[in-house]
Order: sequence, then C-alpha cells, then structure tokens
Amino acid sequence: MNATRAASKKKKFRIRTKVFVPLVFIAAILLITYIFPRQGSFKYSFNEGRPWQYGLLTAPFDFPVYKPADQLKAEQDSILEFYEPYFEIDEEVQKNALADFDADVNLSDKISELPAAHKLYIRNMLQELYTNGIMRSEDYDRILDSATGSLRIKIGNIAESRNIETFFTIRSAYEKVLQDVPAGVDVSTIQSADINEYIRENVIYDAQTSAKAQDEFIQQVDISRGMVQQGQRIIDQGEIVDARTYNILSSLKRVMEERSGGSSRNIWIILGQFTLITLMFSCFYFYLLLFRPIEYRNRKHVLFMMLLIVIFLLLTAITVTFDLFSVYILPYAIVTILIRTFIDSRTALFASLTTIILSSLMVPFPFEFIIIQIAVSMVSIFMLKELSERSQLIRSSFFILLTYILIYLGLIMYQEGSITEGDWLMLVYFLINFIFIMFSYSLVYLVEKSFGFISGVTLVELSNINKPLLKELSEKAPGTFQHSLQVSNLGMAAAAKIGANASLIRTGALYHDVGKMINPAFFTENQAPGMNPHAGLPFEESARIIISHVKDGLKIAQKNNVPQQIIDFIETHHGTSMPKYFYISWKNANPDKEVNEADFRYPGPNPFTKETAIMMMADAVEASSRSLPEYSEASLRSLVDKIIDTQLNEGYFKLAPLTFRDIQIVKDVFVDKLKTVYHSRIAYPELKTATPTQS
Repeated sequence: MNATRAASKKKKFRIRTKVFVPLVFIAAILLITYIFPRQGSFKYSFNEGRPWQYGLLTAPFDFPVYKPADQLKAEQDSILEFYEPYFEIDEEVQKNALADFDADVNLSDKISELPAAHKLYIRNMLQELYTNGIMRSEDYDRILDSATGSLRIKIGNIAESRNIETFFTIRSAYEKVLQDVPAGVDVSTIQSADINEYIRENVIYDAQTSAKAQDEFIQQVDISRGMVQQGQRIIDQGEIVDARTYNILSSLKRVMEERSGGSSRNIWIILGQFTLITLMFSCFYFYLLLFRPIEYRNRKHVLFMMLLIVIFLLLTAITVTFDLFSVYILPYAIVTILIRTFIDSRTALFASLTTIILSSLMVPFPFEFIIIQIAVSMVSIFMLKELSERSQLIRSSFFILLTYILIYLGLIMYQEGSITEGDWLMLVYFLINFIFIMFSYSLVYLVEKSFGFISGVTLVELSNINKPLLKELSEKAPGTFQHSLQVSNLGMAAAAKIGANASLIRTGALYHDVGKMINPAFFTENQAPGMNPHAGLPFEESARIIISHVKDGLKIAQKNNVPQQIIDFIETHHGTSMPKYFYISWKNANPDKEVNEADFRYPGPNPFTKETAIMMMADAVEASSRSLPEYSEASLRSLVDKIIDTQLNEGYFKLAPLTFRDIQIVKDVFVDKLKTVYHSRIAYPELKTATPTQS
C-alpha cells in the first residue's frame, strides 16, 4: 500500500515537472519577445570613422537626407529667438478688483475715510493699470531677456504684438501708483490705504496656443537638405564612413524604419523575432531534456538558468532601446560563471551561447559582439574548471579582462589593418565590465542562499577540520572522526573515477556521523579495550541508540546551519538498512517471537545520488574492514564484494543513478585504497651489542 502511494506521489511529481519546465520556457520566450527592440528593417550596422563591412549599397528608393540632429537643433534654436509667446487678458480680474475697491469705499475704514480726490485717483490708476496689463514677474523677466522683448496678446481671434515694457508686474504697478501722485494728493495717505490688495495679475500665459504656435514656428526650418535618388551609389565595402556618408546612411535607416512602422509590417517583425527566440530557447530546452535529464527535472536549476538568461537579455534590450551605454559594460561572463559554479561546464556554455546569440540580434555590430563574448565565455569555463577558492573568481576576472582586450585588438588589426584605428574608449568599457565580474563572488553567496545551492568554495570551507562542529566531533568522538576521515578518502577516490563530485563526498563524509557525539561510547570506534556499554542492555534498546545517531546528526546539522546537500549524507548513509549485529542477536535470543523490524531499521531515505550511494558503500566497507583478521588482497576483495553486493541486492541503490560498471569501479578503488591503508610494514632489526671478550 505504501509502495503504491509512493509510486503515485512520484508519478504526480513527474507530471508537474513536465508541465513546469515547458511553462518556464514559454514564459521566458513571451517576455523576451515583448521586450525585444523593434529595430525596423534596416539590417546594417555602421559607425562614423569605421569601414563599411558590407557590399555595395545603393539607394533602394528616393529619400531625403535629413540634417544632423545637432545642426537641426541649432537652426531651430536660432529661429526660436524670434518667437513670441501668447498671453490673454482675464477681464474678470479687473472687474473683481474694481468691485472690491468700490465696496471698500463704503465698508472699509481705510478707504472710506480717504478724501474724495484720493479715492478718485486710486480708482483711475487701477483702471489704467489693468488696461495696460499686469503679469507675473517671472514671465515679465523671461520675455524682457528674450531677443524680441515682446509678446502676443490674444483679443478674441486676433493676436497683437506688444512690447513687454508696456506691461506691469504687481510691484511695478504699485510703484507706478505712488510715482504718479498729482498735486493735492498725499503719498503717505495713498500708502496707508493698502492699495496692493486691489492690484492683481490679469495677463495670463496661454500655454496651449503658445505650444501650437511654437511648433508651427519650428516647422519653418527644413529638416532635410537634398535628396538621394533611387539607384544612386551610397557606399561600398571597405570605404570609411565619413560624416557625409554617415548622415546619408542615418537618413536611409530612419526612412526604412518609418516605412516599417505599419501594423502589418510590424506584425511580421514581431513574428520573426518570436520565431528566432523560440528556436534558440528550444535548442536549450532539448539540450537539457536529452543530455541533462537530471538538471531538466531539477526545478530550481531550470528556474535559476532561465532567470539568468532573461535578466541579461532584458538588460541588453533596455541598454540598446534607450541607448544608455555600451553593451560591453554588461558582464555577460557572469552567466557562465554562475552556471558553471552550481551546475556544470557544458550547460554553462550552452546557456551562454543562447544569451549571446539572442543579445547579438539587438546590438550593433553583432559579428564582433559574438566573437568577443564567446571567447570570454570559454575562458571563464577554463579558469573555473575546479572552483575551490574564492580567489579563483578574482583571478578569472583578470583573464576575462585580458581576453576582452586581446580579442578586440585582434579584430581591429584584422578589419582595419592597423592597431591605431581602434576605439580606445572600448578599453574603459572592458575595465568597467571587469569590475562588475570581480564582484561575482558575492553573487555566488547570494545564489547559494536564494536557491539552496552549494558551491565548491563552500564545500572547501565546510570541510575545514577546524570548523567548530568538526572540532567538537574530533574531541568528543575521536574514533568516529578518524573513521570519517577514512570514509572521506575512500569516497573521494571512487568519485573521481566515475565522474561524481569528489568535493561533495569529502565534505559529506566528514559530517555523516556527527550524531554520534551524543552517545560516543556506544560506538565501537570510540570504545577502549574491555569497555562495552551495551552489556546488559536489551538488544532493541542498543539498536535504538545506534539508529538514533542519524536523527541526532540531523538535528545537530540543522542547528549549525549545515546545507541540505550535506544533510542528505547524514540521512542516507545507512539508508533503510538494519544494525544487523543487534537484529541477528535478538533473533537468536528469541527464536519463537515475531520481530518488529521497525525497531531495527534506520529511518532512511535510501541514497538518491551518485555521491550519497558511494558514501553508503564507503561507510560500510571502512567500518567492516577494521574487523578483518588479516589484510590480504583476497580478504579485502571478498569483504568489499560481500558488503556492496548485499547492499545492491537489498535495493538500497535503486534511486541512485549508478551503473553496474560504476559499482565495479567503486569496488576496485576501495580494494586498492584499503590495500594501501592496511599494507604490512617491515620489521626493523634491532642493533646487536658486541659481547665483551675476556682477556
């Protein structure tokens, strides 16, 4: 029943995985298609001062030669000097201000107590000021500083030009009232009347009309200068793109992209991009499916790789679309470095090729881009063949920088025939790229924490015997610690022969028995001669103590934040086997009773990777080898064959991806290593002392 349920659960997991992975790829394809730059139908890349890399180019149709952007802007700025902004007079402002003044003549003490001549003067001046117009001081100063010094006032459908000096600001209007005081009117009395409360802005900027008029003004400048006739020769291969030719090519590109802007043409462009993106991602998908099935079924690995590819394609699209900076600043080598660190070299190269080829469809000069980036990817893989120190990432960054420079210089000499024709700003881009890659080691740490991966660097750090947990193991259970070291040596040697991860086995072996620290004296490797704490205990109690070291080890490892990949070795190194000494002893002592096998069985699970399977073999072989009466090749071979064949027959390796050939190689390695460990040593002769003679 349990087996059926487990099989059903496994089947459901497979179905979900078969749906999940294609969905991730489909989502990536749709996202990249959406962000892909729409570059129109102009298929040539060119730069001023560089040679034309294609064949003879003639005009496919008549098109205008547009003025360069800087020249066009200069001409537009020049004509805008004579542009006059539009304003309108708000009649309501004058009506409201005069109404307020008239009301205050009867209601306000300050105004009502003024002599009649003063009241009449103030009202006449307010009418004069509003007739001329009062405007914001900022608008006044801006127009005063302009070349024309004038503006246009809208009166109905007619606009008349007026000099700015005919208008007032609130301050100048107030000063005007005080300056023009006639004889018989006291200035101080006028000041005390707070007439500034009735002086308000009635000349308002008309933004909509001004913007429309400005556009019409700018359109007076012709955006083109001359025409290129259909069939006219533009440039041929090898010719330098000078300023004139660059302007013509830019104009042709602009016209062709404008022509491709139609909806039907755009649909074909998007469809073509979608097809290319789908084909590239499909190649990567089938690579994983056919050649890396383990990675294909690993959701975290698939999601991690697709995120990396999509992120760098997104960065490329944004950089190209908005022309932010050179694409050579983007550290594409990080894709290779991270996938190589956590997965393998071939997958890293395949993912990098997918990223580089799709990025080349967006960037200018795709040929140079592909050559440079592929070379950098390969160097990244070569430099990180075995990542065991963080300094290797720093060292690889220098080699990547050197590769960028050498490949670029090689291309310049090949294309230009001279090293002096290169764009030396590229070296600055490569240096920035180098700085980004230098910090990729911090990304390794972040990826480990985010996705639960484990790198070779982390494995080396964990296997340091001065780590607090391993040091505690060596002090509390020295025999177990020595056993773990021997298992580590056996496992590493076997892993190296069959292509498994030797560093992972080495670290896993050092931690696999940390649970024995709880009751170290109950394990034979830690017992002194004549000491046996199992004496007098029931066999099932002894079995429980022995079995509990797996659960104890799991708790200790989790408490010390040991990665899950190492915890797997703790849980699987005995699988679902039994401590047979106590099981058989119980059976012999109770021949008439039914045994409860659950009391004598480890919790498991059984090994499910090459590394955990090798670990299980090495652990059992090393422990049993200590009890051999003699250490000959025949006895060692017999012991190794018996233990591993028993484990194989009992089905402990069914989930591990090992072949019979792999198992035979592991056996041979174990025998060779044990022969070295237990080889016989020669007996050194004792020095004979001469017998004194009697004279």
